[in-house]
Amino acid sequence: MRSHHIICLFIFSCFVSCQQAQEQALLNLSSTTVAKAGTENTTTAAANIVFQSTDGGHSWQDISAGLPVDTKAEALFVVEGELLLGATDGIYRSNTAAKNINWEKEMFLQRPLCAVSVAPAGVMAVSDNRRFFQKLKSTDVWMPIFTDFTGHFLRTVFTAKDGSIFIGSDSGLFKSTDGGKNWKHVMKNGWVIEMVESNGVLLCTNEDGILRSTDGGESWDVVLNEGGVGIAVEVIEGGFATITYNTESETRRIRTSTDGGMTWQPIDASLPPSSLISSIKQIGHYFYCGHPDGIFRSADHGKTWELLLPTIGKKVFELSVSGEVIYAVLREGGC
Repeated sequence: MRSHHIICLFIFSCFVSCQQAQEQALLNLSSTTVAKAGTENTTTAAANIVFQSTDGGHSWQDISAGLPVDTKAEALFVVEGELLLGATDGIYRSNTAAKNINWEKEMFLQRPLCAVSVAPAGVMAVSDNRRFFQKLKSTDVWMPIFTDFTGHFLRTVFTAKDGSIFIGSDSGLFKSTDGGKNWKHVMKNGWVIEMVESNGVLLCTNEDGILRSTDGGESWDVVLNEGGVGIAVEVIEGGFATITYNTESETRRIRTSTDGGMTWQPIDASLPPSSLISSIKQIGHYFYCGHPDGIFRSADHGKTWELLLPTIGKKVFELSVSGEVIYAVLREGGC
């Protein structure tokens, strides 16, 4: 096992030799062990950064301890049993199966992540400096991939159920059916930030609203606009949920669809109007919303909402879900 680990590191070191000097010095490490987060802050425990609830939102635990006190969170991803917290100073990770969350600094990724996607070959990620990485299975090693894909401001990476890989950028959407060797520009109408798939239907966020494809992403139609911008899209039981931004009213709206994204119904009538609603998630028959006022829950498909956890300061909770567990990270409001 140790020899296999050494071989992986040797291959990794060779692969990145052409990268920039700063990255090369970082990645050519003699060990894949990660440094404990927050070792420079031994007197004060970090707080009010990441929370979790294991009882449907009735109670919340602050799981920030172990992070640097001044951590500024950007995003939180739950991937294959791990929490990946993107912060301005890099990535922190923790095993979700552990009894106590134990944050560790990820030494192979030093830039915040824009998106992650689970692929057959391993988890893929795109960083905010327009680079792609893939985590080698059963290791802590992240390898640079798609190094020839340049010249675009990258937003997201997504793996469809048929194995096709999509890259969302400010210049549209690209698709590869051969593992990233060749790319087809399948949608050129503005940026794409998020993608989801359910029952053969692909949806993505776009500056024209929410776009829909039923032919594997080869062609796209606008199915939700209302004079606004697509902010978020999620798979829910029996359909999809979305957040859009109306440029006229300067508010974000939440809607659901139960017919494959063809028609949409609002579920936010009793929520305080806001231009900074961040996320919509579902666990069982409950909907959860990250809102500038805090975390809200609805037990009646959005007819009414109750405030579970008030916000702290002027930040917004962004939600992630893993099974029955809800994670909430406090971040500055915005896209």
